[in-house]
Amino acid sequence: MISDKLDSPATNSPSFLKRRGGWLFFKEQGIRFVCLLCACVSIATTFGIVFILFKEAFVFFTRVTPWEFFSGTRWAPLFEPSSYGVLPLLCGTFVITVGAALFAIPLGVLSGIYLSEYASSRVRNTVKPSLELLAGIPTVVYGYFGVLFVTPLLKNVFPSIEVFNALAGAIVVGIMILPLVSTLCEDALSAVPRSLKEGAYALGSTKFEVSVKVVFPAAFSGIVASSVLALSRAVGETMAVTLAAGMSPTLSLNPLVSIQTMTSYIVQVSRGDTPAGSIGYQTIFAVGATLLVITMIMNILAHYLVKRYRQVYT
Repeated sequence: MISDKLDSPATNSPSFLKRRGGWLFFKEQGIRFVCLLCACVSIATTFGIVFILFKEAFVFFTRVTPWEFFSGTRWAPLFEPSSYGVLPLLCGTFVITVGAALFAIPLGVLSGIYLSEYASSRVRNTVKPSLELLAGIPTVVYGYFGVLFVTPLLKNVFPSIEVFNALAGAIVVGIMILPLVSTLCEDALSAVPRSLKEGAYALGSTKFEVSVKVVFPAAFSGIVASSVLALSRAVGETMAVTLAAGMSPTLSLNPLVSIQTMTSYIVQVSRGDTPAGSIGYQTIFAVGATLLVITMIMNILAHYLVKRYRQVYT
């Protein structure tokens, strides 16, 4: 019946086809304009954030030299005598990021290999949603989990550990980024063509050899991308680190003491106690711009590694 209506003389007339073609043309142009507008909003938002950060950071660096900012070993912008050396914050961010990577990346990659190569469909459908559920827990809950659960456990092993410490912060952030690494690694490993696996099995390889020598190298670009994305999340984590690791800007690689990251300092100043426009207020933009540059360098490095190894193994 529908085909009869479409084949009727009224619907096949030149005037109807012209009106229908004009309507479809304007509809497609409207959809194209909406998509272009959404893309422009995203780009404009990014440029707006970058502009505000570097504009306020430039005002800060007219009062504090970049040499003093990047080479100073004492961070005390809100106290007298003031000191603006960002190295303690960089060190704290580095300790948390490296600790979280050492915890999450091996576990996430091994979990991805298990889910894609060894687990049955029933186990995969149970374990993978359970891991992804961790990503939906608020970060402030992770912070209290670190203070009230992780630190007491660590105190049994390290009696001298402080209440707020970098090790608990790193473990908590590692737990937070674990679902991201595991899920993306499993997706990358599952995307490896089945013909590669079957060819390796035909040559007499074991399942372990296929996983390690065939599947893992073929999915290496995706594994690198997931790891760097997780590390970017670890670098920018705020509330969990603030609660678990503390807010003491200490230049130390000792994970048992309290430290402060760049994001936790921004939280400290943004509570409203510092007058807007003061040099103490402008420090958050200098720290934020530094954090943005670090994240951008990480993403550029990840893009390079992904491009290189994708060419090698594909």
